[in-house]
Parts: sequence; C-alpha cells; structure tokens
Amino acid sequence: MSTIIRTNNLTRHFGSKIAIKGLNLEVYSGEIFGLVGPDGAGKTTTLRLICGLLDPTEGEVFIDGYNVTTNLQQVKDRIGYMAQRFGLYGDLTVEENMLFYADLFGIENDERKELMAQLLKMTRMETFLDRKAYQLSGGMKQKLALMCTLLHHPQVLFLDEPTAGVDPVSRRDFWKILYQLVKKGVTIFITTTYMDEAERCNRIGLIHKGCLIHCDSPTAMRNRIEEECYEIQCPDRRKVRELLQNLKGVLSIEPSGSVLHLFLSPKLTSVVILEKVVSENKLRPAIFKQITPSLEDIFIASIRKVSVNYILVSPHIN
Repeated sequence: MSTIIRTNNLTRHFGSKIAIKGLNLEVYSGEIFGLVGPDGAGKTTTLRLICGLLDPTEGEVFIDGYNVTTNLQQVKDRIGYMAQRFGLYGDLTVEENMLFYADLFGIENDERKELMAQLLKMTRMETFLDRKAYQLSGGMKQKLALMCTLLHHPQVLFLDEPTAGVDPVSRRDFWKILYQLVKKGVTIFITTTYMDEAERCNRIGLIHKGCLIHCDSPTAMRNRIEEECYEIQCPDRRKVRELLQNLKGVLSIEPSGSVLHLFLSPKLTSVVILEKVVSENKLRPAIFKQITPSLEDIFIASIRKVSVNYILVSPHIN
C-alpha cells in the first residue's frame, strides 16, 4: 500500500495551549481513515493542518509526496475539504449551488454537465435539482455539500464530522456513497465522534487532547489489547461502580445501557477478586460476563491508561 498522507511531528500551538502534540501519521491510498475522539480532542485542527488551512508550529505534512507548506497549490488540486458547516447558499437551488462551485473550480461546461449528472445519480438527488438549499433536510444538505466538494475530482477527500446531527437513515446513505467513492480510488479521511462510524473505517486513529493514542484497524485494536473486558449485570449500578472504580487493576468501569462495562488489568487483579469485593459489600446479585470490547470500551480504557501513566511519571504532581 502506498502512503498518500504523511505527517512528521505535526504540532500546533494556540498561544500557550498545545492543540496538537507531535502527530506522526500515515494514511494509505484508497482507504477510509477515521480520526476518532470527543469534542475538543483536536480532530478539526488536525484536519485543517493537513489540508494547509493552518500552518503548523512544528513538523511537516505531505500529500501525494507534496509538502503542504511549500507546495500548497499542488496539494489543493488533489484534495477536497468538507468542513462541519459547508458554505452552501440557502437561496440557491441544488443545481445553482453546484454550478457556482463548478465555476470556482474552473470546470468546463461539457465536463460539468456529465459530472453533475453522475454525482446526482450517485446521491439520488436528481429530483431535488430545483429545490432551494435551505429547504433541504440535514442529510440532503450534506449530500449537496459532498457533491460540490467532489466536482474537481479530488484524490483525497477530507470530511470533518460530516454526519453530525444527521438522522441515522441519512448517515447510512451517506456512508454508502463514501464506499462508492473508495471503489473509484478516492482516499477518504474522516473525523467523527461516532464509534459505529469508526467501525466502518479501514483504519482509525484515536486522538485525545491532541495526542494520537492508537492507530490501527478496529479488529487489530481489539486483538492487541492485554486487558480483559467484562459486562456486569447488577441491580445497583451506581454503587457497584463507585465501589470498584478506584480499586487496583480497574482501568475503567462505565455505564453501557442497562449494564456496566469493566476493563481490568489481569496482572493487577482478577474478576474473582472483584466479585468477592462486591459480595462482601452486600451488592449481589452481580453477574460478571467476559465480552469482546467495543471501540468505545477500548477508547475509554486507553484514555484512562494514558492518564494513569502520566500521573505516575510526572514530577510535577503533588
């Protein structure tokens, strides 16, 4: 697999705040790469740095071999960027918005007609050609934004939380379109807070407070963890959580629907020990069942592990 995006020690400061810390990342041609993390983790800043919309404080970014800082025009010709709030014009129709962006990209009339027809068919937006953008649903607005972004045949498509606030059906349809694009050779770099979307990516990077914690396929992330994950069924989740969360070897214990999900280090504790603690505190019945962790479980446990390691090594903690 050839590398199409590469960052070397990418760092960005905003005053005294370090937003991105020494990011080293490779994205392969023809894959869907997801940058996953909560709000404020640094996803949008990373995307803007890679696209050349922000200058790095330190480090370099290369797209298709071109340095983003020194060869920005060559990079612009190869990428499409769809921000969280894409610049659609509400008083223009779907067709007028697409024609406007075709003008911006300098696309000739013959080519734009063919390309617009292909994009409208792919997104199933043919029947909405004359509808004003402000009259579209959230999902259709995202489809229109995507079509405008794709008008100049980008090699790499950058999407910043494109389905945030969009209904589940529209999210599913949007991902079907992304899979079609990948089949045509487009590389997709997407940021998301949704773990179910992360599952759809070929590889993901987990980012927290500007630091890349893990980067691999979802399956590989599950296979590489040394910790054990358990589901706990109990009548009083709050008390069980409060009892176990600070015990040695418990990496995380969080609510998940009607149960608790527990991550523990088998080197430091065991489920037998924890069951005994629960029993001694008269909080039974509590049923511990070992499960395959979800990406959300892995992310939460990884953040806890990073935080604990920081506290253990930092000389500045009193």
